[in-house]
Amino acid sequence: MAGENIKVLLVEDNPGDVLLLQELFKEVTTVVVDLMPVERLSEALNYLKNEIFDVILLDLSLPDSQGLQTFIIAHNQAKATPIIVLTGMNDETLATRAMQQGAQDYLVKGQVTGDLLVRSMRYAIERQQADNALRQSEERFRVALKNSPIFVYNQDRDLRYTWVYNPPSGLTVEKILGKQDLDIIPIEDAQRLIIIKRGVLTTGVGTREEVSITIKDTTRYYDLTVEPLRNETQEIVGVTCASIDISERQAALRERQAALCERKLAEEKIREQAALLDVTTDAICVRDLNNEIIFWNKGAETLYGWKATEAYGKNANELLYDEFSPEIEAALLQVVSKGKWQGELNKLTKTDKEILVASRWSLVCDEQGKPKSILTVDTDITEKKHLEAQLFRAQRLESIGTLASGIAHDLNNILTPILAGAQLLPLKFPDADERTRHLLEILEINARRGADLVRQVLSFARGVEGKRITLQLRHIIVEVAKILKETFPKSIEISTDVPQDLWMVSGDSTQLHQVLMNLCVNARDAMPNGGTLSISAENLLIDENYARMNLEAKEGPYIVITVSDTGVGIPKEMLDRIFEPFFTTKDVGQGTGLGLSTVLGIIKSHKGFVNVYSEPGSGTSFKVYLPAVEGMETLSPEDLPPQTGHGELILLVDDEVAIQEITRTSLEDHNYKILVASDGIEAIALYAKNREKISAVLMDIMLPSLDGLIAIRTLQKINPQVRIIASSGLMSDNKLSAVAAIGVNTFLSKPYTVNELLLSLQKVLS
Repeated sequence: MAGENIKVLLVEDNPGDVLLLQELFKEVTTVVVDLMPVERLSEALNYLKNEIFDVILLDLSLPDSQGLQTFIIAHNQAKATPIIVLTGMNDETLATRAMQQGAQDYLVKGQVTGDLLVRSMRYAIERQQADNALRQSEERFRVALKNSPIFVYNQDRDLRYTWVYNPPSGLTVEKILGKQDLDIIPIEDAQRLIIIKRGVLTTGVGTREEVSITIKDTTRYYDLTVEPLRNETQEIVGVTCASIDISERQAALRERQAALCERKLAEEKIREQAALLDVTTDAICVRDLNNEIIFWNKGAETLYGWKATEAYGKNANELLYDEFSPEIEAALLQVVSKGKWQGELNKLTKTDKEILVASRWSLVCDEQGKPKSILTVDTDITEKKHLEAQLFRAQRLESIGTLASGIAHDLNNILTPILAGAQLLPLKFPDADERTRHLLEILEINARRGADLVRQVLSFARGVEGKRITLQLRHIIVEVAKILKETFPKSIEISTDVPQDLWMVSGDSTQLHQVLMNLCVNARDAMPNGGTLSISAENLLIDENYARMNLEAKEGPYIVITVSDTGVGIPKEMLDRIFEPFFTTKDVGQGTGLGLSTVLGIIKSHKGFVNVYSEPGSGTSFKVYLPAVEGMETLSPEDLPPQTGHGELILLVDDEVAIQEITRTSLEDHNYKILVASDGIEAIALYAKNREKISAVLMDIMLPSLDGLIAIRTLQKINPQVRIIASSGLMSDNKLSAVAAIGVNTFLSKPYTVNELLLSLQKVLS
């Protein structure tokens, strides 16, 4: 860092080397070096008595001292100061021995540069500081152990004591070192310890046990922790153990257990009587005719959170309902008049959580047949109703998706020639006036918008395909946050919270970037007067219980991205519709209603799911769940500019005349030759006739007369090395799987641009 000062003691008797080092220090601009040169070791020792240096540069060959002894004397005088040994090219062995004795580094004369010299000094200073910190830490550790009741020791693989600290009363370090457990404690205790320690040596997994040891006829109880002891290469060379005397605690525990045993015997008869009602998970409650609770089973405690002692004598309406509703009154009238009632009720738990129960009420009468109480059995169906709602929502979205995808193929076929033609017309008419060029530009822009609109609908209907690589989402979140801070109003505060150890996901970075941007733009629109937009991420391990509560979740590791705002919120009646295409809560002209449907389609294609939580007036929180994967982050290569052809013959197979014409023109303008077929039968005939000339086949999958997949398989039988680009405006998952299974070289989704077409050809022909 510029301006840094380093005080250096240079012990060197060669004036030339001293002058050289002084010149090297002048070359360095990042530090200021205060250099003190001396020629003899004795002079250096005198300076070290009165002054403190950051580093010592030491030549081992001095007039008053030679060899390794020079370093040892200097090191003993200044143990806290890092020493860098200066040596000639023939003395590196001596310098290495000095490092073994405590030198932090060495430099070979004649091979030193200014930057190398400064780096070496910094390294030496940092390493010395680390050594000093380690010694201080070890000293604190020794002081802490000295004042603690913990007995700490190491044993080798033969379980001989190699290091002992703070032994228990009756033993000394001298009696223990070099011995085995069988040599110092009774055989029964020793064998128990040996089994525990051998298990750690074998498995490499530490353990914690409670053991008893008898020393001089006194039995004590210890909490023993045993961990494997490893060397620098992680090989297990023994065990390290710590034991704490818990004898007093054990005695108190035994007394408590005895008291509990007596109490259990007294309560056993009562528990046996209540067992039949308590084994059920249903909540069973008995109320008298004044609605006061007179019985409350374990199931009721678990479901509602109130202990039986808290519930007895309480009014059931006050305990379980927010307010008395006409529905409850009708149920009471029916159970009194007819003896039974059943239905679904919303009730409250002790924590004011609302749950839905299937409730069955029965009237209980005395021996004379007079009503005396009401028996209620409640079953929690909250989760069941939640899953049903998820299922109905998924079915509705699937129906909408099927309807949307039904017209996508025709729309894509219409847009493909329009988009390609809009790109070719400026090339055909390079001298067109500015107004004409502007109109052509508008044509291309709107054709692209139409293609994007269809693509967004399809992304909702069947997910979005894309190149999957291993991604670190932290980078995407940071990038999005930067864009938001530069473009969003200053009244909106942007905050992020992303851990450094966030797991990886497999995905398309562009699509996931779009997901975050869509959610953030919605959050911005929900805060017209400003607020806080928060983006956070966390690792989540979904277990069986969570997966049961969410139809789309599966057990395993996930990344959860949360986008929250403090905006106006979403009304409850709209939450189930926000992911439908073209549904929007915004004013006319402010949104297409495709943002969230695109988010859902992208996340589904990544095998994830989305949850949303919102309260009107309190903001909205979207949680995006993506499956985590193992592996290192990979970077997607940048697209290369398309290259023109070299006269290769391409067989174009498509039943749309407009696509045939525009694709032929596009490829011929880029130095390709074209053969055109309108269906699979014609394609097979043309290929069989021109097999040796055709370089690649561009095949539409949706063909009349003969399906594209069958045509591809036939071409592969004619020539197993045939190069094929499959193309379609609408592909189901089954079709995509079938295309991949038969070995198609690449897939091109309609509508495609000229660049996309040329890049696909370049890929299969290379």
